[in-house]
Amino acid sequence: MCVSKDNEDGQDSHQQGPREACGVVAVYGVDNAALTLYNGLFALQHRGQEGAGMVVSDGKILHTCKGMGLVSEVFTGDFAEHLPGRIGIGHVRYSTTGASKTVNVQPFLAECRDGMWAIAHNGNLVNAGELRDRYQKQGAIFQTTTDSEILLHQLADPSYFGQRDRIRAALAELCGSFAFVIARPHCVYAARDPWGIRPLSLGRLGKGHVVASETCALQQIGAEYVRDVNPGELIKLDENGVKSLRFADVPVGGYGQCVFEQIYFARPNSHVFGQSVYMTRMAIGRTLAQEQPCDADVVVPIPDSGVLAALGFSHASGVPFELGFIRNHYVGRTFIMPTPQSRRSSIDLKLAVVPEAVAGRRVVVVDDSIIRGNTIQKRIEALRCAGAREVHVRIACPPTRHPCYFGIDFPEANDLVAAGRTEEQICALCGADSVGYLSLDGLKSTLTGAEHYCYGCFTGRYVCGTEHVVCKHALERSGLDQLEERHHRYGVMMQ
Repeated sequence: MCVSKDNEDGQDSHQQGPREACGVVAVYGVDNAALTLYNGLFALQHRGQEGAGMVVSDGKILHTCKGMGLVSEVFTGDFAEHLPGRIGIGHVRYSTTGASKTVNVQPFLAECRDGMWAIAHNGNLVNAGELRDRYQKQGAIFQTTTDSEILLHQLADPSYFGQRDRIRAALAELCGSFAFVIARPHCVYAARDPWGIRPLSLGRLGKGHVVASETCALQQIGAEYVRDVNPGELIKLDENGVKSLRFADVPVGGYGQCVFEQIYFARPNSHVFGQSVYMTRMAIGRTLAQEQPCDADVVVPIPDSGVLAALGFSHASGVPFELGFIRNHYVGRTFIMPTPQSRRSSIDLKLAVVPEAVAGRRVVVVDDSIIRGNTIQKRIEALRCAGAREVHVRIACPPTRHPCYFGIDFPEANDLVAAGRTEEQICALCGADSVGYLSLDGLKSTLTGAEHYCYGCFTGRYVCGTEHVVCKHALERSGLDQLEERHHRYGVMMQ
């Protein structure tokens, strides 16, 4: 096992716990699995920047390497030479549940009575607290404070032994969003939740196979896209090829693919949920221009995620497109920074105004979304300081007024600038001359199979029950309570 530098200081905030989507990759039957996983994780870096890890099988034993930081910081030098094998899984992390610490970096590895298991997870299990309590009462010891570890304890649960398919039985108990990849010494599994909330794609690489959160990872490593892993499906990759199993039926309320994958998270060169992200964002921009026209001299995007919507807006409105902001690509994505302090610092460093593009002009700024409002407010101030005559804001989605419980970084309504405010109030708060949002119907018009998406962050109506939801810090407190109990019982404080 290799563990990278422990960069935890300032990461474990007890305010405004972060939530976000991570990224997973799995490979079976490919030469140099470690290097292939590296390239796949590198393509998914936008989905998580706190930590990265991989597990590779040499055919008998699962070996792991993980740590805090970017993919290029965790996997350095000749790391691949120490991880021989043709089977493996990898993960890039942004803390959905559990503090931003090395111990919470995935994949997680465990020795069960029938051998070694490793798991990596993208999503958020809304019944994690309930399941964790059950296993703790049975004497289980949790090594992390994440929801993802639940699956390992399920796989080690004696009550599952003797059942025809232990993994399917375990997955059927989970509620919430998940795209799991699971490694064993001789095979790989991949599973997607019954609602299809998080994306997961299957590809072919030579005689082997690859699974990844987005098709951009398949493209990066030269794999051919085969199909999406279906909601409620478990696939097994082994020497016999691909075997498909069902662990859940289609939910009564239908599927609930996360619409924010299309709006913000996925890379533009990906296809998620069977639809081109590039084309979707262009269509969103065109629809936004039709619904929220603006007398302006230039259209300026907030890069990078607002660029395609701004291009679509410009094409539909005839207002010229200008790169009024230049992004420093050595600064991470502000939205998925783990603490308020790191988000504020990132905002200050991330973008610089180009005065020649905006001075003396009426500017319409296009961004993918407004979540907390801290980013857009700073941008408006910067444009005015650079000489913009007017600054109008157009947002490529409806107002985000409700929490997300399925892995997106707005878990509490009081963190959301649109919660309880009108567009006029948001405009005044941000300091813009006007603010206009895309309508929900307008958004749906750009989506293939719009009825299969979750719009809970806009409407407050969710695809599955949220009555058992716990916040990140509840699991954190649960883990600390368990450590304190062990300390009092055995006189040992775990680190």
